[in-house]
Amino acid sequence: MFLLLIVAVFALVAVAAPATSTPPGTLHYRSYVYAGQTYFPGEGSFVAANQVYAERLTPARVTQPLPLLLIHGHGMTGTNFLNTPDGRLGWADYFLSKGYEVYIIDQTSRARSAWQPTVNGPLETVDSLTTSSHFTAVQDFGLWPQARLHTQWPGTGTMGDPIFDAFYASTVPSLVNNTEQDVTIRSAGSQLLDIIGPAIVMTHSQGGELGWVLAESRPKLVKAIVALEPKGPPFILAVFPPFTPQLQFGLTDTPLTYDPPVGAPSELAPVVLNTIPNVTCFEQPTPPRKLTNLLDIPVLVVTSEASYHAQYDNCTVHYLRQAGVSVDHVSLPDVGIHGNAHMFFMEKNNIQIVEQVVQPWIADISK
Repeated sequence: MFLLLIVAVFALVAVAAPATSTPPGTLHYRSYVYAGQTYFPGEGSFVAANQVYAERLTPARVTQPLPLLLIHGHGMTGTNFLNTPDGRLGWADYFLSKGYEVYIIDQTSRARSAWQPTVNGPLETVDSLTTSSHFTAVQDFGLWPQARLHTQWPGTGTMGDPIFDAFYASTVPSLVNNTEQDVTIRSAGSQLLDIIGPAIVMTHSQGGELGWVLAESRPKLVKAIVALEPKGPPFILAVFPPFTPQLQFGLTDTPLTYDPPVGAPSELAPVVLNTIPNVTCFEQPTPPRKLTNLLDIPVLVVTSEASYHAQYDNCTVHYLRQAGVSVDHVSLPDVGIHGNAHMFFMEKNNIQIVEQVVQPWIADISK
């Protein structure tokens, strides 16, 4: 009977596996934790809202001193880091293989972090055309100059392609109100860090803003930040019109601690550093204020060759450095890695990127 059970399980795994050859994953223990819930009055009772879900993946042998906390971007969930849409190993498994314990969240009001319509406000969904033109088939749309260089997405990146369809099926509605996202992650994410303890925070895209938020609220627990094309540039939207104000505190929509202190966001009084078509890069006036709670936290910003972030991540990096933050900025083509766009951590060369750029940096700052 036991032998039959083993054979049955093997058969199920074999059926579920993709057609391409995929190496086995890393043996690990999986659990989860919720943090930060608040009770709100409902119809005759109460509902819980604003909690954050975190999936905890612990390798059979933990060899690294600090765990990783992974934060996905807008319209996404923590599944981004588990495996790729075409069935290859994701970054979570790579880090498990290197002995890191890994925590992966679903942002508040997203996926397994419950959304309460009477508490959290409206949601929005990224449509399939925007997903193709901004992320997976950018070379076909040419919405920014570097887009033509994109070669690394597996498949066509458009609706009807099975790999795109698998990826788009994983997208979910997200909060419209970015300040609400900031506020709830500041609370729930901070409580999660209190549970985890000191950690390295890795963020992507809109999640990049949340890395700064957590560093602000728990500067002693955030030991480093790896920002994969973090939300930017400071103060104003870029590349895609309308170019409306955003990130009123430079890196976030909610307050950061500056020295000298800032009361209202207008006191930052940003000035134009430079402009290119559809991008205005702002900096602080001289002498610049310092971001007090980020000064002792090393930061790595990673930018791909063909992403729209290639237009302005340098602005975000300049703003951080001007505010006294220690930042290493790696543009992937500068280290011989070409053809990637915004979702590079799940593209064809995803393991090359983490193995040659991200993990060595983490290992170095963890010494």
